[in-house]
Amino acid sequence: MRPRTTLPSAEEFAAAPSRRDLERWRAADHAARPQRLAQLRVRAAAEGLDALLLTAHADARYFAGMEFGPNEEPVAGSSGWLLITADECAVLVDSRYTVQARREAPGFATLDYGSDVGETIGGWLAARGVRRCGLDPQMVRHSVWERIAATAAGAELVSVKGFGAAQRARKEPAEIERIAAACAVADRALARLGPHIQPGVSEASLAWSLERGMREDGAEALAFDVAALAGGNAALPHGSPGDRALTAGEVILFDFGAQVGGYRSDMTRTLFVQTASDADLVLYEQVFRGQAATLELLKRTISDRGTEMPSGRRCDEETRRAMGAGAGIYDHGLGHGIGLQTHEAPSLSRAASTDPLPSPTVFSVEPGIYLEERIGIRIEDLVHVDATQGVLEVLTRFPSDPIIVG
Repeated sequence: MRPRTTLPSAEEFAAAPSRRDLERWRAADHAARPQRLAQLRVRAAAEGLDALLLTAHADARYFAGMEFGPNEEPVAGSSGWLLITADECAVLVDSRYTVQARREAPGFATLDYGSDVGETIGGWLAARGVRRCGLDPQMVRHSVWERIAATAAGAELVSVKGFGAAQRARKEPAEIERIAAACAVADRALARLGPHIQPGVSEASLAWSLERGMREDGAEALAFDVAALAGGNAALPHGSPGDRALTAGEVILFDFGAQVGGYRSDMTRTLFVQTASDADLVLYEQVFRGQAATLELLKRTISDRGTEMPSGRRCDEETRRAMGAGAGIYDHGLGHGIGLQTHEAPSLSRAASTDPLPSPTVFSVEPGIYLEERIGIRIEDLVHVDATQGVLEVLTRFPSDPIIVG
């Protein structure tokens, strides 16, 4: 592949969302919540459940409207957990969040759990005569589970996983708009950073500049901490930037994303500093070819509207087939869904479900090659697919062909 030496300008990408956009998206969520709850209740009934306990903060926002910032989630405890039956719903909170819950989730009763969340949940279930309640054993501590069981007289606690996540995998138009807006924030930030990527600049300095660029131009938060990894450090799929300075002839790998209106983006670009060797360009082309194979598979499926969507496992197989043999081919998943969480359903990997991918949805496609202590190359884009409407759209617009900077 012949690398380019010109970078796009920030003005080539969509502008930051306006206040009106944010208000419109909030109104769309408010209008959609009754139908979201109705769909959730239909599935619960089909599974023989007359109550659900949802513990993800993404579910609290999606179904109830209660918003937790990224820095708040780790310290919120059980606040934001949802209890849902066929005709009632409540949001659990401690005293720090009662006012917020009443303000943001008026359709849900506010249930202050005090010092014993298990007893509060169990008592609520018992008072409503719940017979079978679904909850996720990976998210509810064993001690809390036992306390619920002891308090919810006669109720069977049923292990269920991903009830909210499975529903959130299918994206509404206003959700896709926000993911696209978050992608544009990231696109613009990298375009503005490009001229500053020079030998001698540290990974940490570039990571901070990229973070600042996103925050000052439309991001309400980061989707996750920025990775800026040079040379051999780029072979760490989830490494952290340090004080290592860039040198000519190596790569700099950026993995980063913005959050807009609660929804997130995720993009990886691997750039060459001043020059690129033929051997490194061969590796880059191998990764590029692998990603293109899955995009082509999706394109063929979308163009034939009667064809079933491929599974996440099939996509991973297609990319590995196209990349062929060789050292360092990625051992992580090919991709993941994204929305209110950076990593959510669906999954694209060797261990993914063989069921067809949901539609409409948004997910990443991110193959890579990692040669320890030498080089890492990953290309990651977010893809919006809608089989019914015949849509295949790459939401990350920053060029993915090889680029020389500095």
